[in-house]
Amino acid sequence: MLCSEKWISLLTICRKAGKLIMGFDPAMEEAKAGRARCVFITADASEKTRKEVRFFCERNGVPMAETAVTMEEIQRAVGRRAGVLAVCDAGFAGRLMELNAEMPEKSV
Repeated sequence: MLCSEKWISLLTICRKAGKLIMGFDPAMEEAKAGRARCVFITADASEKTRKEVRFFCERNGVPMAETAVTMEEIQRAVGRRAGVLAVCDAGFAGRLMELNAEMPEKSV
């Protein structure tokens, strides 16, 4: 299984467990409230979104990572299109960060 498939598979489990927050505004609310353990930005998110997420995460001490996965792949996996994802569980966050670091970069 490819690393990106493992990442998406774990993301799906995270969503079913109720620990995945999707979308810019809800994800940033979780970061501000201290509930987000990490935030991911998809490969095809806009530069403006990347800049704003980076600002919010740095300000609130939340780890942030850009992923090679696209919004389309997220939609196919979890049924909702989103470019910003907050993970609200330390276990899921740690493993998703590990898998994300192993993924090859994708140019969009």
